[in-house]
Amino acid sequence: MKFRTMTRHIREGFKNIARNGWMTVASIAAVTTTLILVGAFLALMLNLNQMANKVEEDVKINTLIDRTADPDVITELGKEIKDINGIDSVVFSSNDEELEKLINSMGDDGKSWELFEQDNPLNHVYIIRAQNPEDTMKIAEKVEKLDGVQEVNYGEDVVQRLFEFNKYARNIGLVLIIGLVFTAIFLISNTIKITIMARSREIGIMKLVGATNGFIRWPFFVEGLLLGVIGSIIPIGVVLGGYDYLEKVVSGQNKYAFVDILPFNPFAWQLSLIILAIGALIGTWGSVMSIRKFLKV
Repeated sequence: MKFRTMTRHIREGFKNIARNGWMTVASIAAVTTTLILVGAFLALMLNLNQMANKVEEDVKINTLIDRTADPDVITELGKEIKDINGIDSVVFSSNDEELEKLINSMGDDGKSWELFEQDNPLNHVYIIRAQNPEDTMKIAEKVEKLDGVQEVNYGEDVVQRLFEFNKYARNIGLVLIIGLVFTAIFLISNTIKITIMARSREIGIMKLVGATNGFIRWPFFVEGLLLGVIGSIIPIGVVLGGYDYLEKVVSGQNKYAFVDILPFNPFAWQLSLIILAIGALIGTWGSVMSIRKFLKV
């Protein structure tokens, strides 16, 4: 396509935006309303995914070593654990360290456990983390079969439910986001279709005098792109403003380690680009789909 022709299409696209008046406002309003919902839900799902990942990463396998095992057996056990595929880290924690953790975790009630410092009843422990948290159960089964292992603890029932919940939550979130995007495309395509219907006679005349489908379509393509981009500006401001406020509230009052939302920067830029891209996609796709039937003359 020649540069002059492309310039003409862009110019016509801008003219159409100004020429349509209230229909342009209606189209932008449809994009804006939908993108606010899409942006807010997208921010929510990305942060829930972040929290789910954090919880999954905290899953660990506590391998209690047999109390009768001598230092050589303990060392050999550590080497065998490290040789298992999928292991991210293996940390040895002596029974004295385990007792200290227990005392500290119980606060004032932990002082009663100080009586056991001379005759520690706890086991030495290997703390294992998997490269892929979903492999935790498989790794635990392999570790449990090794010599020198008394017991393996990783909260089997809780971990399994957690992974299943996270899987379903991610899939449902993805489906809902896709559904919202297609709803937005439907709304904007119908709004633009009304705009194009008012110019159907003009399109018919252009076809009769020999204008190609591409020549007619390009200004509407540019118009749809502009409607989508302009309609995404307000949602970006609303969603980021709300997210900035939420981040300050959560960071100032958060009492739970797993509630860790994504930092405003660079998340704000990433979310803005996603909303802008979705807006442009909605506008162009809606415009292209709406004009198709009017080109069949």
